[in-house]
Amino acid sequence: MSGEHAAAGTVSTTRVRRAAIRSHERAAAELFTAVYPRLAGWVRRLVDDDGTAHEIASEAFTRLWARWTKVEEPSGFLYVTAANLVRDHWRKLERERRALRRVTTEEALRPQPQESDPSVRMLVQALPERLRNPALLYYYADLPVREVAALLGRNEGTVKADLHAARELLRAKLGGRHDRIS
Repeated sequence: MSGEHAAAGTVSTTRVRRAAIRSHERAAAELFTAVYPRLAGWVRRLVDDDGTAHEIASEAFTRLWARWTKVEEPSGFLYVTAANLVRDHWRKLERERRALRRVTTEEALRPQPQESDPSVRMLVQALPERLRNPALLYYYADLPVREVAALLGRNEGTVKADLHAARELLRAKLGGRHDRIS
């Protein structure tokens, strides 16, 4: 075969492929136009939510496009795929419901803190800002007094006095319920 014939064969093959692709795209567009509204409506009746119905119908079409050349009955494939996606949706909702029930039950069974015994964290959060910020930086962020003073724009002595005042307030509110606050 000469060079011209080989080039002509390649061009001809490319044209055939492009024509086949256009044909597949046209068929896919026609199928979408014909089936999507009914499929989405069917799914809507199953899941009782427009947004979810459209997501599921769209996902079914996406999965069809991925297998387009291998699927013999596209409409049937779409409905079976949508049914499987609906089942997965229901399972996910049930898992979420069970998890929510479990968390709600655990929360209800957990002993609630008594007003007379507040947590140290809540007490620290309740401190006035002037005392709370140095306490959080020093005790919780584990920064030295020098860095706390620099961050807050205060003298080291002022920070030490604020830390002392914070400890005294916490000690008074805890009323000896905790061994030691230092």
